[in-house]
Amino acid sequence: MVKSVVEMIGEARAEIDAVSPEAVTAELATGDPVLVDIREPVEWEQHIAGALQVPRGLLEFVADPASPRHNADLGSSRRVIVYCASGARGALATLTLRNMGYENVANLDGGLKAWIAAGFPVVEHHGDL
Repeated sequence: MVKSVVEMIGEARAEIDAVSPEAVTAELATGDPVLVDIREPVEWEQHIAGALQVPRGLLEFVADPASPRHNADLGSSRRVIVYCASGARGALATLTLRNMGYENVANLDGGLKAWIAAGFPVVEHHGDL
């Protein structure tokens, strides 16, 4: 039987940790976590300052230490917080990282939309990407 994307997102959300924008802000104040923005490049006109920008389609390659595309900022022992626009792709990506051995990974609940709605700042680029 074919699973729908809605089912897959629901299953992922049941298995992962989700953190609120407020909790992410508190964690960022410690300087410990790495934020990973998994949105597509065309969506990066707004992002959270300091986020590592890794399109969803490249996540596994950037997260795998054996890959030539690996980014050393993504260590499996480091706290990783993933976000997308609304939290759905982030949930799938968070589960993927967990399945890859990342133990301390969470999804920004509600994604960038929730971050902005909570009044937290974003970096804006208009045509200068």
